[in-house]
Amino acid sequence: MPGLVDNKLAAKKRKRDTEVLPEKSSAKRKVGKGSKNESSTEDSQSQIPLLESQILESRRHYNNIAKLIGLLRQRTSKSDDHLTAAVSLCRVFCRLRAAGCMTKSKGSAENEVVIVQWLRERYGEYITGLLDLLDDGTPGDQTTALSLLMRLVKDEASNMKGGAEDYPWRSSTFSSLVRKLLTLEHGTDIITEFVETFVTACDDIRFYTCAIVADLTSDALEPTPALSRNVLSILSAIEDPPEKKDDLEEFYTERPKKPTHALLSPTSQKKQVQEAWLALLRLGLNKEQRKTVLGLISHRIAPWFVKVEMLMDFLTDSYNYGGATSLLSLSGLFYLIQEKNLDYPAFYPKLYSLLDENILHSKHRSRFFRLLDTFLASSHLPAALVASFIKRLSRLALNAPPAGIVVIIPWIYNLFKKHPICTFMMHREVRGDDAKDRLTREGMNDPFDMAEEDPTKTNAIDSSIWEIVTLQSHYHPNVATLAKIISEQFTKLSYNLEDFLDLSYQSMQEMELSKEMKKTPVVEYEIPKTIFTKSTDPAYQDSLLVKLWDFS
Repeated sequence: MPGLVDNKLAAKKRKRDTEVLPEKSSAKRKVGKGSKNESSTEDSQSQIPLLESQILESRRHYNNIAKLIGLLRQRTSKSDDHLTAAVSLCRVFCRLRAAGCMTKSKGSAENEVVIVQWLRERYGEYITGLLDLLDDGTPGDQTTALSLLMRLVKDEASNMKGGAEDYPWRSSTFSSLVRKLLTLEHGTDIITEFVETFVTACDDIRFYTCAIVADLTSDALEPTPALSRNVLSILSAIEDPPEKKDDLEEFYTERPKKPTHALLSPTSQKKQVQEAWLALLRLGLNKEQRKTVLGLISHRIAPWFVKVEMLMDFLTDSYNYGGATSLLSLSGLFYLIQEKNLDYPAFYPKLYSLLDENILHSKHRSRFFRLLDTFLASSHLPAALVASFIKRLSRLALNAPPAGIVVIIPWIYNLFKKHPICTFMMHREVRGDDAKDRLTREGMNDPFDMAEEDPTKTNAIDSSIWEIVTLQSHYHPNVATLAKIISEQFTKLSYNLEDFLDLSYQSMQEMELSKEMKKTPVVEYEIPKTIFTKSTDPAYQDSLLVKLWDFS
């Protein structure tokens, strides 16, 4: 039977209990606080659908829109609440617009007008939030923002009075989106995604994107390197133009109902892209961007131009730029001369001036010879002009790398076949009673004037190609063998330049190494004691190199 408990002991026991309880309660509160932090993300994820459903149920909950916009702006690296809020707001505004809640109607009460105005302001804040995601968001944020903005563009067009025909593309969400993309300092991936997904796939998106680009020149927007780079990346992806109305079938929004609408006219489509390219040229291009544009002129840009003559100033300026830029402008300028009858009398003198000591060392060498083969293919060119090109390249071949020489020789062979009157340069004879004695005593006086800039006045037609004969003693066996074709009968119709244009030091070395040795090469059997210095051994015979040069 339990005995009585002493009051003092009971008091002491209760005192211990009161001392322990606060520790337990504090521990519980601490655990509860941690679990609340862990579940905050889950709470916000469940809160967003609730806020959305309340907005759609009653006007009394329109203030939830401001809450969702606040969540959109509160971006953290630990959660995707801002993206969830962005998707939710997209559904909300699309349903409100479809219900007519964001449109003013005639005879509406003042409070209705206030609500519509408030919704439009919140919609503007939402668009700004999405554009901010494009500017400084993660790649995932940018992709989501782009998809949502384009979804809103389609929703605006489908709910606009009059349909897509009367939709103000240049002053809408789409305009803000394109302008933001064009001014991005970083984020070329999202621009590429926009181009591949929308611009190149939809005729209306391409049309109005180019319209916004063309408007940039009339705005007070300061040209920046990023702006030119982004515009170029968009326009350079636009490929073949439509030739007839049946080619215009892909539209992101509703197809225009009026048959005379600009979107259904191939000419209007071309004009819009043309204006966009001209706007880019007005913005100003750096050297690399200019080269990129010149590389696209003949096959990507000129087909879009209704008046391709408008490229004349740009091409002539680039042609006078010098160096590789001049080389790249050749194809576009020749396209205007050949297809559009452009009168450019200085074309061949300028082309002749490009033949300097750097041309055979340029990385654009193969492209230049392809163009040069096209430019001199006409049989109506003066023989004096053709002879100047042959002679100048022959002279340059003396100091050219082997990979450049093996292109020059077949090219000269083909040119002789096209212009037989120039073949006198191969077997020039010096006439006179004492010709042989004079040649032995004085040598030959070459009448060719290398410093003359006019190719018709160089006297090359009165000269010879002794330079190619000299190359028959070249140190490289392939060059020496190829140079001998000038001294043989011209039984071959022509050489295919493509077999020689892409040769380089590496490819020529690989060709030599891949050959089978028919004869063992002769090598030195005696290892020299010294190479650059004189030997101290009097019995050792120094090499000729040491005797001629002093390397001490």
